[in-house]
Amino acid sequence: MEQRELGTGGLVVSAVGLGCMGMSQSYGAGDDDESIRTILRAVDLGLTLLDTAESYGKGANEILVGRAIRERRGEVVVATKFGLVPNPSGGTATEVDARPERVKASCEASLRRLGVDVIDLYYLHRIDPVVPIEETVGAMGDLVRAGQVRFLGLSEAGPDNIRRAHRTHPIAALQSEYSLWTREPERTVFPVCRELGIGFVAFSPLSRGFLTGTVKDADAFAPNDVRRRLPRFQKENLEKNRTLVDELEALAQSKGCSPPQLALAWLLAKGRDLVPIPGTKRQRYVEENIAAAAITLTPADVAVLDEAFPIGTAAGARYPPDSMRLLETEQAR
Repeated sequence: MEQRELGTGGLVVSAVGLGCMGMSQSYGAGDDDESIRTILRAVDLGLTLLDTAESYGKGANEILVGRAIRERRGEVVVATKFGLVPNPSGGTATEVDARPERVKASCEASLRRLGVDVIDLYYLHRIDPVVPIEETVGAMGDLVRAGQVRFLGLSEAGPDNIRRAHRTHPIAALQSEYSLWTREPERTVFPVCRELGIGFVAFSPLSRGFLTGTVKDADAFAPNDVRRRLPRFQKENLEKNRTLVDELEALAQSKGCSPPQLALAWLLAKGRDLVPIPGTKRQRYVEENIAAAAITLTPADVAVLDEAFPIGTAAGARYPPDSMRLLETEQAR
């Protein structure tokens, strides 16, 4: 598989990564054995970047990833995150604690759950509105100097905090949602990332399954599926958004690939500093996603998709208000 560098410090990863969150939360019942087979199949196919977080499944996802890579550690780049405080009710985390004194304890707990000696890429999951970014990233830099972490990242940070963090310690990657129906990062954070040489990791690149063309009715989701609560999947919004998928399906047919493969190929064509991390817990989907890296789009192909999915075209917000307030990529204009 094609390799890409995140940042300028030598962090090299596969062009397509794997988001592991859905293996432990948010999208219905999990299957640990199938998830482990999926991770191993991805590694067999040349995928190296695995993405998890301390908050996913309240630590269960890190344990799962650790089990999967136990015999393959040298073949993977492990990325995890800290900062989000698990919701006691089991819902989406909406509070952040990124105090410096919490940084080291969070890292050591993740190292234990993952069963590794070093975390390759350690993200601040969300910006803490009451803790200066310099204090948090300063403490994260101490982890690098201690040999517990190799590279630092931020998630859903805006331009000002990206600059301030990068002045404190080099930032290798910014992770934010980015897809055909979430293109706001192009105008809010891409310019500063490219100015500073920071890589971009796109989560939910298939819009939580929406761009696969299989989502018809939110009522069909499992009772514990997070999409039941997301505005874009509510009935009126979903009906409007379905017209976008119809166009994607027609374009994919003309290219001889599936809609999700075309959506990923579009992302990959946006720059070699960008790596999507589609999430799945099934082998057949990870195989399909990885195959997207072999699809070449011309500038004209990219332009057609840009026009079909203009910035702001999706109906509905990404999250409910209590989660949206943590998204600096949405607030920066």
